Amino acid sequence: MSTIILYDTTLRDGTQSEGISLSVNDKIKIAKRLDDFGIHYIEGGWPGSNPKDVEFFERVQSLKLKNAKIAAFGATRRKNSKVEGDPNIQALVDAQTPVVTVVGKSWDLHVRDVLETTPEENLAMIEESVVYLKSLGKEVIYDAEHFFDGYKANPEYALATVLAAERGGADVLVLCETNGGALPWEVEEIVKEIAEKTQISLGIHVHDDGGNGTSNSLAGIRAGAIHVQGTINGYGERVGNANLCTVIPNLQLKMGYHCVSAENLARLSDLSHYVAEIANQPPNHYMPFVGKKAFAHKGGIHVAAVLKNEDSYQHIDPTLVGNKRRTLVSELSGRGNVLDKAQEFGIDVSSESARQVVDQIKNLEAKGFTFEGAEASAQLLMQRAEEDYSPPFELIDYTVVVEHRKGLGVFAEATVKVNVNGEVVHTAAEGNGPVNALNRALRKALTNSYPRLSKIHLSDYKVRILDSESGTAAITRVLIDTKNGNNDRWSTVGASTNIIEASWRALADSMEYALQTG
Repeated sequence: MSTIILYDTTLRDGTQSEGISLSVNDKIKIAKRLDDFGIHYIEGGWPGSNPKDVEFFERVQSLKLKNAKIAAFGATRRKNSKVEGDPNIQALVDAQTPVVTVVGKSWDLHVRDVLETTPEENLAMIEESVVYLKSLGKEVIYDAEHFFDGYKANPEYALATVLAAERGGADVLVLCETNGGALPWEVEEIVKEIAEKTQISLGIHVHDDGGNGTSNSLAGIRAGAIHVQGTINGYGERVGNANLCTVIPNLQLKMGYHCVSAENLARLSDLSHYVAEIANQPPNHYMPFVGKKAFAHKGGIHVAAVLKNEDSYQHIDPTLVGNKRRTLVSELSGRGNVLDKAQEFGIDVSSESARQVVDQIKNLEAKGFTFEGAEASAQLLMQRAEEDYSPPFELIDYTVVVEHRKGLGVFAEATVKVNVNGEVVHTAAEGNGPVNALNRALRKALTNSYPRLSKIHLSDYKVRILDSESGTAAITRVLIDTKNGNNDRWSTVGASTNIIEASWRALADSMEYALQTG
């Protein structure tokens, strides 16, 4: 198999994404993880642009990387100047990386309107910058910015720019689809034409503005590129860069190229989640290959087929990329959904019990419940269908009072009466709102019998009005996310025309689930 060189630019392009700002420590952590995964080149940033990147390049020198080379990124020399004295070029040199990536203009529009120089001077800027960096023993990757727009506007000049880099001694010519608007067949045709007119390796770098980031990257490889650039999770300016978490498995599993070892490919989902966590970004559950929903099956017919043959509704084995098949339970479920989900939970549910659970789920979802996002509540429904199931507590009654007290503002108090192991426990608690008071009262009633509940914390509380046209009589759905001291998380659901009742259902399920699985 031919090997495709992976060049990651998360630490530069990725940080240009709105809402992402990485500290130097963050960048070091991500660099280590990318190296462990088997990425060949890691672009660390633009050392001439900010002190943070300067510090990164200083610290990264002490890392003992196993697979990756660190690249510093910068522009060609400025117009009408000497390359030896150019501050951006010197910043690249001072970064002391074995690889430098130099970006230059390919589109005559940019040469004329942005650089405000002549076509000839731009060619000199490219060639002289590459020559100088090569004379210092650097591996030079040349990024031909806006190449595809430039080639469509003026093919002769766009070609001249990459030939200038080639004459200068560049090791790789990377054709950049910077505005993200090209279509796959355009990319493939242009890369093929450039491959016939150049003598060194080609790379492809695309953005996803038209939704074709992955397709354009694959098209570039089909046409002859052997080097692909992108970011983890597709982070990048505007809508983002080509997503390596999608590009890599397509190249390796679908097109037969070698990118990383099979063992490392099976860690792709973990890499995606790790970078999202470090970047403080919510994971995209809909992401191909690595998203939580990538192999989630909801329709009863689909699940029935997958249980017989997983290939019937899955394009790959999810374990190849470190993901897993998931079965959802909802009003669309069949008996197979419940049986498969029960097996996943380790619950022995008979076929007849599964049918009853399906009917119960359908009835509850008709009343506003949803179980695909509240798997803990779904698991409890299955456990309750077992003949020998004994709940850890049972509600007798509760009361919630909300009032306004002069000088104190709004005040809430809840009382809860529950049966715990045959003993009736009656407690009360105050809170800053009715649900908070109810939560405190229930915990107070249960903690003496179940001390481990002291480590259980509500991490999120979501309310959705399902039929807003009904006004204040609308059905309210409540989803509660809970976590314990080990950072295990689970979600539970309740629904009712009474928001307190909906909250109680979700809250009680949360505590019951914690006690049954703890």
